Amino acid sequence: MLEAKFAEASLFKRIIDGFKDCVSLVNFQCKEDGIIAQAVDDSRVLLVSLEIGVEAFQEYRCDHPVTLGMDLGSLSKILRCGNNSDTLTLIADDKPDSILLLFEDTQRERIAEYSLKLMDIDADFLKIEDLQYDTTLMMPSTEFSKVVKDLSQLTDSINIMVTKETIKFVAEGEIGTGSVILKPVMDMEKPAESIKLEMDQPVDLTFGAKYLLDIVKGSALSDRIGIRLSSEAPALFQFDLSSGFLQFFLAPKFNDEE
Repeated sequence: MLEAKFAEASLFKRIIDGFKDCVSLVNFQCKEDGIIAQAVDDSRVLLVSLEIGVEAFQEYRCDHPVTLGMDLGSLSKILRCGNNSDTLTLIADDKPDSILLLFEDTQRERIAEYSLKLMDIDADFLKIEDLQYDTTLMMPSTEFSKVVKDLSQLTDSINIMVTKETIKFVAEGEIGTGSVILKPVMDMEKPAESIKLEMDQPVDLTFGAKYLLDIVKGSALSDRIGIRLSSEAPALFQFDLSSGFLQFFLAPKFNDEE
C-alpha cells in the first residue's frame, strides 16, 4: 500500500510542470525511503531524474516497492483540478492498475477524488555514475531562466563559456547576435542572489535552446539552480527540493550538428 501525502498540492504540481514538456511517459518508483523517477526524451538528448525524499511529504507510507507508470499529460490535467493549497494524497495498492489522487480542503471540508489509469511503460532505470565535471556553477534560477529565454529569441543554440572570472552566454542567429556576461559575486545580505563558481578548467559548450527552455521550467521549484559542465560528460542542471531534487542531464551540441 502506498499513501504519500503532500501538505500542499502545489508542490507536486510544480514538480510535474517542471518536466512534463520534456518527457511524456514516466515510471515513478515508490519505495520505503521516497519516490524516484527517470525518463529520456524522444531524441535521447535529455535525461530527467527526480527524487522526492520522505521529508518532502506530510505523511508517507510504502509497504512494498511499487512502480507507477503514468502519462504526465494526463496526470497534469488531474492535478489542475485541485487547489494549490489543498493537501494531496497519492494512494495505490501493491499491484495497482490505477492511482487515486485525493485533494482535501480542510477549511471548507471539501474532498475531491480522481483516479488515473496506470500504464505499463517499458523503460530501463539507468544508473547514473558519479560524473566528473570541469566547472560547477550555482546561480539564481530566475537569472538563468531570463538569459535562456532572451537569447533563444535569436537562435536555436546557446553557447556557454566559463572562465575563472566570467560566465558568458552567447547566441548567434540569422537576425543578429546577443550575449550576457555574468561574474561570480557573493551577496551576504541576499545569499539567494549570489553567483558561485568553482572551476578546474575553462569550458566552452553549446546546447540546443529548446532543451534549455524546457529545463528552466523547473525554476518554479527552487530559487537556485546548480549547473555542472564538462567537455567529457552531459551537462547537469539541478533544482533542489526540500528533500530531493529534479535533475536534467543534457548532451551538448557539436560542430557537425545542424
